[in-house]
Amino acid sequence: MQELGKMLVWIGLVILGTGVVLWSGFGRDWLGKLPGDLRIERGEFSFHFPIVTCLVISLVLTLLAWMLRR
Repeated sequence: MQELGKMLVWIGLVILGTGVVLWSGFGRDWLGKLPGDLRIERGEFSFHFPIVTCLVISLVLTLLAWMLRR
């Protein structure tokens, strides 16, 4: 049960840190606008798919999870 408590504390700290970073406005200018992110605008229709941004976020979270397991 003690290991579960430690894991919940770490998850809470990661969520808190992510919230503080996003609240501060970090990445507002570049997040979702990386080269390779798809953005199609035609008339009143617009489609936005941030594929490269998703890959970068996935890579960062994977590395973070790998480091926390060690």
